[in-house]
Amino acid sequence: MNIYESGEDYLETILMLKERNGNVRSIDIAHEMNFKKPSVSYAMKQFRENGYILVDEDGFIHLTESGEQIAKRVYERHRVLTQLLLFLGVSKENAKKDACKIEHDLSEETFDCIKGYLLKSGVNLNL
Repeated sequence: MNIYESGEDYLETILMLKERNGNVRSIDIAHEMNFKKPSVSYAMKQFRENGYILVDEDGFIHLTESGEQIAKRVYERHRVLTQLLLFLGVSKENAKKDACKIEHDLSEETFDCIKGYLLKSGVNLNL
């Protein structure tokens, strides 16, 4: 299964909800992403079948190692790009929205250079 932008967004959302709430269910993802429950259920089935998530007997969703790896990569990009945009003077609301758009298409080389520049500039990369 190739992970496209929407798939990366789902995995990133699972990671963020897990960090924020401890446990994640499909309904939490639907609320967070403003999607309908059947759409989320279908996506979770695909992720489960392809080894990106596990669902326990209580209905809680857990990222597998491969799912977590993708989610962490995308989430790091989101945080770093948000900080870059904030550093440039963009409002917090627009910085978060625009970072979400950019995070999927940026090359590794460009991302690494942006991250290195911000670190050298003393910018805190944690939101």
